[in-house]
Amino acid sequence: DAGKRPIMGGIAARLADLAILTDDNPRTEDAAAIRRAVREGAKDAANLREIGDRHAAIDFAVGELRAGDALIIAGKGHEPGQIVGTTVHPFDDAEVARQALRKGGQA
Repeated sequence: DAGKRPIMGGIAARLADLAILTDDNPRTEDAAAIRRAVREGAKDAANLREIGDRHAAIDFAVGELRAGDALIIAGKGHEPGQIVGTTVHPFDDAEVARQALRKGGQA
């Protein structure tokens, strides 16, 4: 829902210590334009980091984790793919996070 994008950005920037803005399923929309709309609600929040590539965003987020932190990966949920254009690319948030944790020696 395009109308909710600025609202989601504002909530994330207000409530998170670090909010990472990344692509979900842009489908046929311009992914950068979607991110701009989300960022509008966050204004110039210092705690908002934009990383369009979802895999890189999850890797970054896992790398930033410290003892006592919680990571919420929102958006795709259980979906096993990411829709870009009209193509569904295999992508599993949970598996990408597990791989990132293993790389960091935290698993």
